[in-house]
Amino acid sequence: MASMGSRGQVVLIVAALILAGCASYQLEPLAATHPASPDAPAAPARPPSLTLAYTPSDIPSVRPVPAVAASQHGEHGPRATQGAKEPTVVGEGEVVATAPKAGQIVLEHGEIPGFMEPMTMGYRIDPPSLLAGLEQGDRVRFIIDVERRAIIAIEKLR
Repeated sequence: MASMGSRGQVVLIVAALILAGCASYQLEPLAATHPASPDAPAAPARPPSLTLAYTPSDIPSVRPVPAVAASQHGEHGPRATQGAKEPTVVGEGEVVATAPKAGQIVLEHGEIPGFMEPMTMGYRIDPPSLLAGLEQGDRVRFIIDVERRAIIAIEKLR
């Protein structure tokens, strides 16, 4: 019986040493650049999309098109006004999808020189009535108001 008691004592001592050894282990502090560190910088807030609206409240208020721009509608190419940066650009592409209730269109377009590389992208349409008669697969020419990032004129190509 005495040997069982000493064996129990040995087990108890070994367990105590193991637990004491674990208790003294310290993790290295996280670097400030590690995402889990409390000192890590927060990710910057992303700005809201200027071309896609996810809810009606995301659609900016509609501003009337200036009379000068309306009178130049037939022009095909960037236009400049009194030293300001070009207010509109012209592009051509294919309709991928339309969302008339949201006043949006998705276009796959070629390069728009001085403005954007070729890509597939959604745009606001101002006014939404410009979407009438457009369907997926239609080839179109469009005018983008650079400041508002909205298509202000669109025509179906044959």
